[in-house]
Amino acid sequence: MKRFASHLLLAAAIGCVCIAISAPAQDKGKPGSLDEGVSGSIEGLVRDIACPMQARRATATNFNLACALECAKAGSALIILTKEGAIYIPISDSMPDKDLRERLMPFVGKYVKATGQLYEREGTHAIAIKEIKEMKEVHLTTDAQ
Repeated sequence: MKRFASHLLLAAAIGCVCIAISAPAQDKGKPGSLDEGVSGSIEGLVRDIACPMQARRATATNFNLACALECAKAGSALIILTKEGAIYIPISDSMPDKDLRERLMPFVGKYVKATGQLYEREGTHAIAIKEIKEMKEVHLTTDAQ
């Protein structure tokens, strides 16, 4: 009986340790808990989201400018596409989230450096932009596709 009780006690202790270890990870995903992100910068092309999702040949430096502008003007969501192919969704630095379209439209079809808080969740990337500036020295081929 003592042996059974000690095994039961050991199992209970292991269970408590497992719960304690996993608890912080579960708290991160609770509604209302905010992730502060990581300060950083990204470089890439500001454009609509549809084309790089549907046409993988569109890159951050080789794309159809007329198409990107037309899609952006039609209301497509705007993103920053890096040379590595990562897509960053621009978000505001406040809650509730505010529309950044007016701020980003002058940069559509331009290669930029955006600085702010970087976030990642399950492979999705976002940036709360504090500063954005065009990188005119990056060569773009804008008649592709």
